Amino acid sequence: MISAQFLITAFFVVLIPGTGVIYTLAIALGRGRRAASFAALGCTFGIVPHLAAAILGLAAILHSSALLFQIVKFAGVAYLLYLAWQSLRSGGALSLDNTPTTDQGWRIARRGALINILNPKLSLFFMALLPPFLSGNPTSAQAEMILLGGVFMMMTFVIFMIYGVFAAAARRWILESERAMAWLNRSFAALFAALAARLAMERA
Repeated sequence: MISAQFLITAFFVVLIPGTGVIYTLAIALGRGRRAASFAALGCTFGIVPHLAAAILGLAAILHSSALLFQIVKFAGVAYLLYLAWQSLRSGGALSLDNTPTTDQGWRIARRGALINILNPKLSLFFMALLPPFLSGNPTSAQAEMILLGGVFMMMTFVIFMIYGVFAAAARRWILESERAMAWLNRSFAALFAALAARLAMERA
């Protein structure tokens, strides 16, 4: 169940930079370590609906329903484009500048959660990731998937926090350079736009 193979697989899956990592880095650079912790927390809890769908078998319904899949997918595309705009807009939620922010932690966490909630491919990912590591006992399969999912979520939060801490450490240097801030704002906007384009091309 919780084998070395599972831990190694989960570690590398979480370590590879994706949308949640990019969001956490943007928040850490723009808002600091505390804000990054809320971003990591939100991204982690955004996994819960997809884990639940995989465990309960609802993921198969999502991916067998073309209409439902398209609705969730294009909601995710629109949201990623919104984040790209927030990176470019002066005073935006993800923009790097010297303007003091009053952004509350729960708002930061909510944005992070929505990034994962609106990615319909995540439920299919968990359906593929978890079953190979089950014991094979049908009576305990659901409990085992919950346990494996919990371990995956814990690893997600810890690794995202590590990304956030390192990014926050570079924050002071970034904020002292208007050129660096402008370059990073454009880079984050381009990354979110590219992720939106990739999601738009996904099929059920």
